[in-house]
Amino acid sequence: MTGLAILCPGQGGQHHAMFDKLTGMSAAEETLAQAAVVSGEDPRTWLRHAAPEALFDNRVAQPLLCTAMLATWAVLRGQLPAPRVFAGYSVGELAAYGCVGALDVAETLRLAHARAACMDAASNTAAGLAAVRGLNRTRIDALCHEHGVQIAIVNSPDHYVIGGAASGLDRLLAAARTQGAPTARRLPVTVAAHTPGLCAASAAFGEVLAHSALGMPAIPVLAGISGAPVGDRDTAIKMLAAQLSTTVDWAACMQAAYEMGARVFLELGPGAALTHMLRESHADVAARSVDEFRTLPGACDWVEQQLTRISGTTPSTAIRN
Repeated sequence: MTGLAILCPGQGGQHHAMFDKLTGMSAAEETLAQAAVVSGEDPRTWLRHAAPEALFDNRVAQPLLCTAMLATWAVLRGQLPAPRVFAGYSVGELAAYGCVGALDVAETLRLAHARAACMDAASNTAAGLAAVRGLNRTRIDALCHEHGVQIAIVNSPDHYVIGGAASGLDRLLAAARTQGAPTARRLPVTVAAHTPGLCAASAAFGEVLAHSALGMPAIPVLAGISGAPVGDRDTAIKMLAAQLSTTVDWAACMQAAYEMGARVFLELGPGAALTHMLRESHADVAARSVDEFRTLPGACDWVEQQLTRISGTTPSTAIRN
């Protein structure tokens, strides 16, 4: 295995041009054709006519993101050496299992639709997520307790995503700003993902997963709630279900990938949020998102150059322009 890790993002970075780099690529076209069958419409057609706010509807965003990541990886996997590990942020964890071959494209997308439906059904009040940066864990814990919300994701020791009822989030954000948090804002997500409020969603999605075609991952996928590598079906089901109502420890995932020997990180996109966070926490790694390149071959060239740099070997292929 190489020192390469593949990162699969969650909601927030989707945009109208998210499939543009895939135009004319046969491997991506096959994935997009399967997505059209599962969803009833080619995602590119839907994107051309969608209002910006529609991209962040939970039931739309999760299958859309999984489609983008699966199609991107379908192109990249034949041009890159085998990664050491995959890690997925929220719904990206499901996409990671599709990328490593534990699920086929159609089953991954069916599960993405089911995941969103389970979450929406369990979130029967006005709820959502918010990002807070600049306060330590002790202060965040106190604010969450005071305003009846929970930590949904730990991105770093001073960067948290908070989930809960909209009214509680608004009070927490106001208090965080008063305490000097430079970032305190709502996120475009309408469910309190990764909090106990979605326990019913975990139970429901666990049943769906138990009857799915999920297999054993050929490459380890890191469990979002702990950072532990997952290599068997039963654990994958348990982790994917629990993740909906349990705090995601993304900081632990990135530290685990680093300790496993990953030094080159490629984020499949859309967006580059995971890349930016990783650059802050691990300054000695090479990390970029496919969204930062003009073309996918350009992304492959960069990965190869970085792997060559850290291994000291001669590149195996010519540079593509």
